[in-house]
Amino acid sequence: MPPRPIHLFTPSVVSGFASVLLLKTLRSSTLRLALICIAVFGAVVIALFGYVYWATASYLQSRADQAIAAELSTLQSAYATGGRGELVAAIAQHTAAPRLDGGVYLLADAEFAPLAGNLKAWPSDLRGSTGWNSFRLQQNAPDAAAQVRAISLTLPDGAHLLVGRNIADLDQFVRRINIALGAGIVLIFVLAGVASLSVTRRTVGRIEAINKTSRAIMQSGLGERIPRRGTHDEWDELAANLNSMLDRIELLMNEVKQVTDNVAHDLRTPLTRIRGRLERAYARSGSGAGDANLIADTLADLDAVLAMFTSLTRIAQIEANARMAAFRTLDLAQVAREVAELFDAAAEERGGRLEVLGDEHVLVAGDRDLLFDALANLVDNAIKHGRDGGRVAIDVALRDGAPVVSVTDDGPGIPLAEHERVLKRFYRLERSRRTPGNGLGLSLVAAVARLHGAALEMHDNAPGLAIRLIFPPAVQPDEEAIATAARTNLIADPRAPIIASRRA
Repeated sequence: MPPRPIHLFTPSVVSGFASVLLLKTLRSSTLRLALICIAVFGAVVIALFGYVYWATASYLQSRADQAIAAELSTLQSAYATGGRGELVAAIAQHTAAPRLDGGVYLLADAEFAPLAGNLKAWPSDLRGSTGWNSFRLQQNAPDAAAQVRAISLTLPDGAHLLVGRNIADLDQFVRRINIALGAGIVLIFVLAGVASLSVTRRTVGRIEAINKTSRAIMQSGLGERIPRRGTHDEWDELAANLNSMLDRIELLMNEVKQVTDNVAHDLRTPLTRIRGRLERAYARSGSGAGDANLIADTLADLDAVLAMFTSLTRIAQIEANARMAAFRTLDLAQVAREVAELFDAAAEERGGRLEVLGDEHVLVAGDRDLLFDALANLVDNAIKHGRDGGRVAIDVALRDGAPVVSVTDDGPGIPLAEHERVLKRFYRLERSRRTPGNGLGLSLVAAVARLHGAALEMHDNAPGLAIRLIFPPAVQPDEEAIATAARTNLIADPRAPIIASRRA
């Protein structure tokens, strides 16, 4: 079969497929579930990291407070032993020795004038207050300040004592912990998001493989199977089970088809022989008018039965894709004109008119005979079920790059609720079945549409019915393509179309 006019692997089509896959990933229930899990996990991680930060900062501050309290106790013991003089000596000893812990000491009189220690003045924020406090200590650099954690008290003689520690290193350490925890939270969320997208893409990819196979089965038949990756996971198990189910369905369908084909063939052969004998009897001289009419009516009934069997066989071939080898690039507008030429006399007999509208050349890839049969069935239905003196139109045109052929009439139409039912085999709107027909015409049209990848639509023509076949987008016609399509139409088998349809 030659390739269809549309190219499947152009950059725009590939990027469009990637966009569709991304959109499906974002809409996936798996992604939503993963995001919920990330949100719950993130809340737990944030709470845990917050507790770690609080516990670490509290522990380090507690250790600093304990060290300050121990030094204060030592200085209080010195004051209790030798008064202010002993306290001054103890403070001098603490400040004279090199210290790595950033100790801060200050003894001031009742007016907060410094008496001893390594602070030049009593912190203004701490005047009039005792107990634990924190303040910023200006250092040598103009823009440098250290955070000091200190405790102050008033001595019995009215002097003020302050003991503290520079906790700038502690603050810096806590700040680094804060940054590390924050970076860890961000990293966890990023990794969780990437993992969720990866898992979701994988899940969506496997589901899309199943959906793609399902669409291929609906389009081409039961020969397609879901691909397996050999991972032996639950997806492979699901694919294996579905493939086994499809094998079973295909086997049963083939058995039913075989039975139908055998019945159609076995019945058609003797019926054809009976018809031949009746024709010979009809041709004999001396037959009375009554016998001739009886034989003619019997021949008509046999022709209807044979047409029904032929239609069943044709539909079975179409649904089995047995006719795809005959696909060629052809001019759909030319096929429509040939159909109109065939049915023009039938339309005139009912006082109506049959028109062909639209573009002069519309190219499609397909089976010329099947498309002829489909249009012939639609036009035959429109003429037979339209009103006397009515109008039937075949319109062939390109709509947004897609070939579209529609057959419209101004008859009674088909109720909206019956649009899907009339496409079933042997379904007819007229339940009494008194008018000729077998209810296979629109089934044949639907099968031809599916084979060609065309969408079949029914619309109210107000009044009447409009049936439209929308084919896949095709290449724009040029002179060479038109000439090739014309040769294809001429070479095609000019057999008479099988018109076995009645509009239900």
